[in-house]
Amino acid sequence: MKILMVCLGNICRSPLAEGIMKTKVPESFFVDSAGTISLHEGEAPDKRAVKTAANHHIDISQQRSRPITKTDFDTFDKIYCMDIDVYEDVVSKAQNEEQHQKILLFMSALGDHKNTEVPDPYWGDMKNFEDVFQLLDKGCDAIKNQILS
Repeated sequence: MKILMVCLGNICRSPLAEGIMKTKVPESFFVDSAGTISLHEGEAPDKRAVKTAANHHIDISQQRSRPITKTDFDTFDKIYCMDIDVYEDVVSKAQNEEQHQKILLFMSALGDHKNTEVPDPYWGDMKNFEDVFQLLDKGCDAIKNQILS
């Protein structure tokens, strides 16, 4: 199983989601992350994201931002988007219905939060990053349970 986590710049939410998900699924799974923009391409995750992950014994410091590519739609089985704008951007890049079916809103995994977005903590403080971590952790648990069931 190959899972891609996607947010806007690939420096806050999706790197955290990638790091969290890697701790929950078997090593045979491949988990990666990307952004819909290339503004931060090649950069490490936001220092606050790295610190928040480290506070939970997860190391995301070696990740590097990259934009989503056309090949990602063929490579990955599931593509999870952090908010509606990211979802719509990713859907617009899908080239066929099969690719479109792989794209999901991350929070849809939590059935009772079907249309909830993962807020972008970039303009916030460490508490915002911790809140996002907790939300992503719950979502990753739900995704893991769905995929492994």
